[in-house]
Amino acid sequence: MMGFITHCCKSVLQSWAAKVHAWFGLGVLCALLSFNVGAQTPALELAELYVDRLDSSVVLSANLKLELGASVEEALLKGVAVHFVAEAVVLRDRWYWTDKRMASVARYYRLAYQPLTRRWRLTLSADSTAANGGAGNLSQQFESLTEALVAIRRISNWKIAEASDMDPDAKYTLNFQFRMDNSQLPRPFQITAGGQNEWNLALNRTVRLSSDLSR
Repeated sequence: MMGFITHCCKSVLQSWAAKVHAWFGLGVLCALLSFNVGAQTPALELAELYVDRLDSSVVLSANLKLELGASVEEALLKGVAVHFVAEAVVLRDRWYWTDKRMASVARYYRLAYQPLTRRWRLTLSADSTAANGGAGNLSQQFESLTEALVAIRRISNWKIAEASDMDPDAKYTLNFQFRMDNSQLPRPFQITAGGQNEWNLALNRTVRLSSDLSR
């Protein structure tokens, strides 16, 4: 009788231990899945875009959701500069032919890490060559990559056209693009980046412009 009780208790304890082990394993798995879900993934989305008139100019403002992938951040830390391009094209409707390009502007970003100072340098220019170090650019330094990305994500009152060039009786469309410019990368990185989503972030948005911008 005692042997039966001992064997029964042992079976119960083994069953209980097996359940605890299973629940523990499930908890670890859930924790790992939660970690992976919460991990930062590369993304580029347009959170907000609007066009307004400021004095005699037509200006564009936008907020982007921009997150860099792990391989891009790793390349930055190794001294490889990453480039972005923002483009805005204003088109005038023409029923008898293709739409006429009324205005076109571009903005070039160069983001680089400086190991000696451990700071991030963001260069902004209206010319792709100037962004690599030349006249006509604006440079800022940041303590962290997060701060530098905030500056890239926000576009405020960017002049895209002259209001006087727009006909109040015509209809206009804005085509806005933002993308990573891998053509500025060193050749080996261009080959590697070609097949990776982290290095091919791009968005395109087309919106109708209000007739009030030209009045």
